[in-house]
Amino acid sequence: QVLLVESGGGLVEPGGSLRLSCAASGIRVSEYDMHWYRQTPGKERELVAQQTGPGGTYVAPFAEDRFTISGDYDKNTIYLQMNNLDPEDTADYYCCARRLSDSFWGQGTRVIVSS
Repeated sequence: QVLLVESGGGLVEPGGSLRLSCAASGIRVSEYDMHWYRQTPGKERELVAQQTGPGGTYVAPFAEDRFTISGDYDKNTIYLQMNNLDPEDTADYYCCARRLSDSFWGQGTRVIVSS
C-alpha cells in the first residue's frame, strides 16, 4: 500500500516561513517524479514545484525565489520550504508521486497565511 503523508502546514503571518513534508511509504521517492500542488476553493489544483530525479527541479513562477523543493532519500521524504509567504499562498497543499501510469496523492496539509 502506498501512502503519502503531508505535514507542516498551519497558520503563519505574512512574510513568515513554513516547511512542508511529504513522507512516503510503499514507494521510494527517489524512483518517482515528486510534485507539490496546491488548491483553494473554487480553483483548479495548480503545480507549485516538482522534483524529477536528482537535480531536476522546477518551481512555478509565482513561487520562484520563495519556495524550494528538496528530498531526503534516506528518510524517503520530500520537502517544500516556503519563505516570504503571502496571503495568496493560503491553500491546501498536496504531495503527488508519479511514474509512468502510476499516480499517488496525499491527503493534503492546509496553509493559512494571515495576520
